[in-house]
Amino acid sequence: MLTRKNGIDAVMKKYKLDALVVPSGGPAWMIDLVNGDAINWDMESTSPAAVAGYPHITAPMGYVFGLPVGISFFAKAWQEPTLIKFAYAFEQATKARVAPRFLKSVEFGD
Repeated sequence: MLTRKNGIDAVMKKYKLDALVVPSGGPAWMIDLVNGDAINWDMESTSPAAVAGYPHITAPMGYVFGLPVGISFFAKAWQEPTLIKFAYAFEQATKARVAPRFLKSVEFGD
C-alpha cells in the first residue's frame, strides 16, 4: 500500500521516528438538531494510519470553546505497546482529561 511503503514507513525511516503525533481533528462539533451532523471525514489527520491499517491511539489534549480536542499518535505495524506508552506519558504530563459533562450551550468567548 502506498500509505505504508511510500507514506508512513518512508517518513518514519527518513527521520528516524518512533511515532507520528498529530491533532486528532478539529474540536467536537455541536449537533445540528435540524440538519444533522455535517462533518467532513476526509479532512481527518488520522486517515493515513487507518488506510494503512497501522495502530493509532488518541489522548485528550484540551478544550476549544469548552469542546474537547484530542492528540493522536500512530506508528508502523505492531507498535501498539510504544503508542500506549506515549499516550500514557502525554496524559500524565498534561492532565488534560476532565470528566465529561453535558453543556446546554457553548461559550464562544469575547
